[in-house]
Amino acid sequence: MSETVHFQSNRGIRDDIRDYWSDRATGFDLDPGHKISDGAEARAWTDLLERHLGAARDRTLLDLASGTGEIAMLCHRAGYRVTGLDWSEPMLALARAKALGAGAAVEFLQADAERIPLRSDTCDVIITRHLVWTLVDPAAAFAEWFRVLKPGGQVLIVDGDFVTKGWLARVMARLSPPKTGEMAARHAEILSQVHFSGGARAKDVATLLELAGFTDITIDTDLRAIHRSQARLMGLRKSLLRRSEHRYSISARKPA
Repeated sequence: MSETVHFQSNRGIRDDIRDYWSDRATGFDLDPGHKISDGAEARAWTDLLERHLGAARDRTLLDLASGTGEIAMLCHRAGYRVTGLDWSEPMLALARAKALGAGAAVEFLQADAERIPLRSDTCDVIITRHLVWTLVDPAAAFAEWFRVLKPGGQVLIVDGDFVTKGWLARVMARLSPPKTGEMAARHAEILSQVHFSGGARAKDVATLLELAGFTDITIDTDLRAIHRSQARLMGLRKSLLRRSEHRYSISARKPA
């Protein structure tokens, strides 16, 4: 008598997230808004760092969801001692090549930003760009970031609500249908399973940071200098959409 054996996959949403961004790695820097161009855009990002973090002063910085290393390299040039971490090995390969080409002493680690393989009280600064909206368990992630930071350490989050559509986005969607295809379907499937599937609003992120123990939490929605610097490469339509979205930075501190 034959018996049917059913195998259950251990694969989960985190694997889907890793593989999605890995498949996007090759052309990632070609999409305006990912690569940081020299000149006005780099200056705008550097100004944002200084506004919230002050001078680098050779502090240790962990760039979570480092991708192709754009923020990591920017922070290195600003004077931080930088480690970049990303879940996608193809993204990290590009980041390492950038650092090598620039002669920059930036280390890159392959790991999940919700499960950081570093000792407690290790980093002076943690920075993330467009990571929080993808987190499966942000409460656990923020607790992990709190653990890794030194007492008095700072976190700077740059993110946005990329789900809620304002009137401008709704009008443009009627004029120009949204993207379809395999990658768009994968993106939608991932979005439906993450914590902020309805959009990562700044106040909700700030509340979770407070629950994790962070203090001195500041929400900053003035990203105009960055958006202006990106407009030339993005074109009018994408530039207008970006400015109409709820984008922000949030800074916070681990108590000393």
